[in-house]
Amino acid sequence: MNKPRTRREFFAEVGKGMLVATVGYEVAGGLGLSSALAEEASDTLSFGALESLVCLMQETPVDRLLPLLVGQLRSGADLRKLTAAAALANARTFGGEDYVGFHTMMALAPALHLSQELPAESQPLPVFKVLYRNTNRIQEHGGRKSEVLRQARSDAAGEAPIGGAQLRETVRRKDVNAAEQTFARLARHSPDEAFNDLLWAVQDHTEVHRVVLPYRAWDLLGLIGMDQAHTLLRQSVRYCVKAESWTYPSTWEEPRTLLPRLMETHKLEDRAPGTRAVDDHWVEQMSNTLFEANPEQAAAAAAAALAEGISPSAMGEAISLAANQLVLRDQGRTPREEIAGKPVGSVHGDSIGVHASDSANAWRNLARVGNPRNCFASLILGAYQVALDRTARGGDFNHWQPLPLAQHLGQIKETDPAVLLRLADEAIRGNLQARASAVIGRYGDLGHPARPVFDLLLRYAVSEDGALHAEKFYRTVSEEFAAARDRFRWRYLVGLARVTASEYGRPAAGVAEARELLKS
Repeated sequence: MNKPRTRREFFAEVGKGMLVATVGYEVAGGLGLSSALAEEASDTLSFGALESLVCLMQETPVDRLLPLLVGQLRSGADLRKLTAAAALANARTFGGEDYVGFHTMMALAPALHLSQELPAESQPLPVFKVLYRNTNRIQEHGGRKSEVLRQARSDAAGEAPIGGAQLRETVRRKDVNAAEQTFARLARHSPDEAFNDLLWAVQDHTEVHRVVLPYRAWDLLGLIGMDQAHTLLRQSVRYCVKAESWTYPSTWEEPRTLLPRLMETHKLEDRAPGTRAVDDHWVEQMSNTLFEANPEQAAAAAAAALAEGISPSAMGEAISLAANQLVLRDQGRTPREEIAGKPVGSVHGDSIGVHASDSANAWRNLARVGNPRNCFASLILGAYQVALDRTARGGDFNHWQPLPLAQHLGQIKETDPAVLLRLADEAIRGNLQARASAVIGRYGDLGHPARPVFDLLLRYAVSEDGALHAEKFYRTVSEEFAAARDRFRWRYLVGLARVTASEYGRPAAGVAEARELLKS
């Protein structure tokens, strides 16, 4: 039986609560009260030295957030620390179960990467943009009183060896508590092992957020530290459990049987990835095969190539190029798909091409950082997904022509790089997707340097809302451009120019205020 609180203890607790309510968590944190209150609940997650900053992200009214963040920078905090606190605040609040919440989580690492491409005085802008979105959504969700993640208890049922297969079974049973307990036990070993075990559950389906969330969490860990691996990765566990209750087409469960069959047929379970190099022609042909195939055929083609020793990087490039074709060929949203911020003809946000490209990038990176078994599985499913994306949302992609079209290229006679960049900027501001694509295509054909184009498009990745995808897609294109062969790499910048022209004119909340505060 619990010992009754004395009258003095009772009023002391009331006093602490009233003080926090009066001065806010950002001040109470400095007095050590907000963290103390949070830690009094035995199942509440607490983040040690970062706790007061995490509370600041959760409890500060969004209209007061940016001045406090500027103050944090001037007091010695860096963008990595602020991003780490925001990631933990997001994870504790949403647990991977809120649409805007997990999209914001997936934008944090890309925003930090974007900041490193900017001049020193402007580097906080992309991070502040996403931190503003993060706190705004946390406030809409109910702040600390609506937190989803709590302390996870390890599965105490013996110490027999377990792995990804056991985690996957708890997810399939829709048992979130058992899944959390199993993953907590797996996470007691190493972040690498926990990550690879998690992928067994992720690989049950190829839905875009299921795929991208674990990679973006892993990317974030490389920036803020592996000590938070369990907290960030368990969001994917909960996401996968929740997804088991959704209504999907009959193809939903196909990867569950197709992947093990292909792994067994091609004897991929117990072998190391190959190192066989291929030429540009092979990559182009494989990309076309994946683009034109049905999902099962695409997965089989990838599995056969990997069994022949084709390097994962070559296979990944073919998958990525196929996804890029969906950006370049997309006819845009139809009248039936139009919603606020996404007009008819637009291709930004959750468009077919953007989602396919982000998924392909995630599968490619999961293959790169995963163990041999997950390397093969990720590339097989990446091939499967890009073929599925071409067909699942409608459209005659095999017959639509990719941008830039010859008629638009023929209209551009200029060759000077500065003039071409000005024309591209004008096209973006005019929402002229085809012309922006043609100008950048012409610029690349002439052999001009890529950095000025990235600088132009980065400006809008920061300033525009992008319907939750601007930072992530810019980062996807940056990674794919860097990894691609010379013959193919400009296709990615042409696609980014198109998406940028689509999203222009919808400024992101908080950016103007941040710019004024930073005087950048």
